[in-house]
Amino acid sequence: MQFNKKMYDNELLLQLYRNLLKPRIIEEKMLILLRQGKVSKWFSGIGQEAISVGTTLALHPDEYILPLHRNLGVFTARQIPLTKLFAQWQGKYEGFTKGRDRSFHFGTQEYHIIGMISHLGAMLSVADGIALAHKLKEEKKISVVFSGDGGASEGDFHEAINVAAVWELPVIFLIENNGYGLSTPQNEQFRHKHFTDKGVGYGMETQRVDGNNILDVYDTIRNLAVSMRNRPRPVLVECMTFRMRGHEEASGTKYVPQNLIDEWAVKDPLLNYENYLKEQGILSDDIIEQYRSEIKNEMDSALDEVFAMPEVMSSIEHELADIYDNTAEDLSKDIIHLPNDTSKSPKRLVDAISDGLRQSMEKHDNLIIMGQDVAEYGGVFKVTEGFVEQFGKGRVRNTPLCESAILGAAYGLSIKGMKAVVEMQFADFVSCGFNQIVNNFAKSHYRWGQNADIVVRMPTGAGVGAGPFHSQSTEAWFFHVPGLKIIYPSSPTEAKGLLAAAINDPNPVMFFEHKHLYRMPELEEQVPDEYYTLPIGKARSVREGNDITIITYGAAVHWAKHIVEKLKVDAEIVDLRTLMPWDQEAVEAAVKKTGKAIVFHEDTFTGGIGAEIAAHISQICFEHLDAPVIRVGSLDTPVPLAKHLEEQFLPQQRFEEALRTLMAY
Repeated sequence: MQFNKKMYDNELLLQLYRNLLKPRIIEEKMLILLRQGKVSKWFSGIGQEAISVGTTLALHPDEYILPLHRNLGVFTARQIPLTKLFAQWQGKYEGFTKGRDRSFHFGTQEYHIIGMISHLGAMLSVADGIALAHKLKEEKKISVVFSGDGGASEGDFHEAINVAAVWELPVIFLIENNGYGLSTPQNEQFRHKHFTDKGVGYGMETQRVDGNNILDVYDTIRNLAVSMRNRPRPVLVECMTFRMRGHEEASGTKYVPQNLIDEWAVKDPLLNYENYLKEQGILSDDIIEQYRSEIKNEMDSALDEVFAMPEVMSSIEHELADIYDNTAEDLSKDIIHLPNDTSKSPKRLVDAISDGLRQSMEKHDNLIIMGQDVAEYGGVFKVTEGFVEQFGKGRVRNTPLCESAILGAAYGLSIKGMKAVVEMQFADFVSCGFNQIVNNFAKSHYRWGQNADIVVRMPTGAGVGAGPFHSQSTEAWFFHVPGLKIIYPSSPTEAKGLLAAAINDPNPVMFFEHKHLYRMPELEEQVPDEYYTLPIGKARSVREGNDITIITYGAAVHWAKHIVEKLKVDAEIVDLRTLMPWDQEAVEAAVKKTGKAIVFHEDTFTGGIGAEIAAHISQICFEHLDAPVIRVGSLDTPVPLAKHLEEQFLPQQRFEEALRTLMAY
């Protein structure tokens, strides 16, 4: 291994050595504790430390790094107190996640590190979002995100790199090429020779470096960072290295040929650099012993402190309180109730949504809109028509067709204190970005206190003859996921105020818009022209009645009104508006008032949101019921294309029959 100190002084060379030594000493101790049963699991980075340490020290302390399992050197080089770090590994409250997650599954704004989730590749696009924020704010900063050679097979890898290249984002995509994805060798992972070969396909620069040579890593990243701060662009860096131990300790290394282990053992990044510094007269045995003693004392003291910490104790109330960013509760002061005599204009649902989005862009100068065709084209439903002219292409961004990457980028923007509205061209397409929503957005605040200030706009619903892939009701997919809020307005006035409230809210919100209602002339109503918000989590009474309570939302609100009027039923209709958290008090009060309840929605019958609400009514309002709680939904089939089949699929006729049955009960 050839080292070239270039212009770097001895102080820096020793700093690199000490930072290289520290994670090695800690890892050796962790392996002992693992065998003693004092650590539950360990992913060893022994043999790969030069990449983590060299990269981290080459960056500014306030530049974000998004590391992986085996990047302990990132955390130690950022000087995170070992007590805090060990408490995290031991699942103690004093760690970064209050005992809710382990190892490096956490982030810390203080040290500008955003840890991974178990789904490999998910954080690559988050680095895009952080870099986009740097670029929009004209900050001369970069972000660095790690990927393994195995994780680079994920679709998220392609999406994130493509977005970064198209938008010229200052991101280093650092691939630790260590030969294996768990036990799968490279010849079973990909056919290219080097990851640097991929760069030309994305129109971006690449560099390959000896990942075991800390001077090469440090020099490469440092020079790239200097250049990229002044000329923002992405660069793919491939670090050649080897994993000397198992993917994690339990998996072992029996699948690795011994000759390969022997070959890489002589390339140990710590021992080779140590010998080089000795040869140069920069490092001595006395200095080594001093460093080892200092690190060991720091480590042992931290371990003693952490082992003495009590096991995590918590209450149900405390756990539930951290699901959402509770500053949302402070937003009540921002709810603007306009007087009845305020100026109003006739607006369809699509007009009201556009108006609320436009006024939110005016109110929040840190709000970014992203989605396919949302810029000059104005979106396929023209909600953002004219927005580019008013707000510019920096804030109204056409995206490649990559739902996962754009959602991940939105999370990165939130990490940097910005807001994002992401338009799914159709709600059906959100399945391509499901992981970002349910595992990054939803769990973020509960795991490490980071909110995800994102609204995902979801044009949804059937009735327009669009078939199985453009007509689905997908709200129930997200209803089961703690940490998300779900809003589904049924009228223009509700849509404008609730969209503004969703954008104000610091939590992730899935905002459903029924596309069949967008331009229905009979739904046009006088909507206030001024900016206003409506409270999230509160239902509204659409129609008062005494005989039957109908709980519904979306297009089904209008179907229910029509059928009730047709049958002349004295029915109370409750529009949920917010599906999560839903207004239990309003539903209970309405059911107790009439003694009969139908839960009615467009979504398919089995597993729909109505099942949860019906169960709640049966449990809480049982003594007030005069009849069984009835649920009505669409057929348990995909949404068909042909008009007659779609009408049969939708639940209006079955709702009318159920209403007649309940009236006669």
